[in-house]
Amino acid sequence: MDALTQVKNILRDTLNLGARADQLTADSPLLGSVPELDSMAVVQVITALEDRCGITVDDDELTADVFTTVGTLARFVSQKTEM
Repeated sequence: MDALTQVKNILRDTLNLGARADQLTADSPLLGSVPELDSMAVVQVITALEDRCGITVDDDELTADVFTTVGTLARFVSQKTEM
């Protein structure tokens, strides 16, 4: 499964987006655009990414740039899995 699909599935499950997740594309904005994605939800998404993708995310890696769009989050995950 590619990183974009993994991220979309994690967002669907973690944020309880249901069918709305089907509309997400790589260009879909996240922070400030998805009401369910508040500060607590960001922590839950990161935890789910670590668990499901087998990555470790350091605090200094968490920037707003990572959560700009679904695509930027997927690229981040892809880079982490290649390490």
